[in-house]
Amino acid sequence: METNQSSWRINASCRDADPDGLFVRGAEQNRAKAVCMGCPVRTECLAEALDGRINFGVWGGMTERERRALLRRRPDVVSWAELLEAAKRDAEERVEVG
Repeated sequence: METNQSSWRINASCRDADPDGLFVRGAEQNRAKAVCMGCPVRTECLAEALDGRINFGVWGGMTERERRALLRRRPDVVSWAELLEAAKRDAEERVEVG
């Protein structure tokens, strides 16, 4: 499944933020990650960064270092978009049942 950029980006919490604020280093990354908390399209954003092997910036609440570590741990994943959407659906179903 390919992520449709225009559909999810318009709902991103960072859409009106300074883009340079998401491409920072060190302690400033925690501020950038805080923008992602509660974002309605965090999953789609993270999937795009993982599937596209984006090397810079905070995407979906993860720094480039965190994404590289995840990619190393899960080299078997063909589509992060599919995997993350399935996990999101499963989590939502558990909340509805619980």
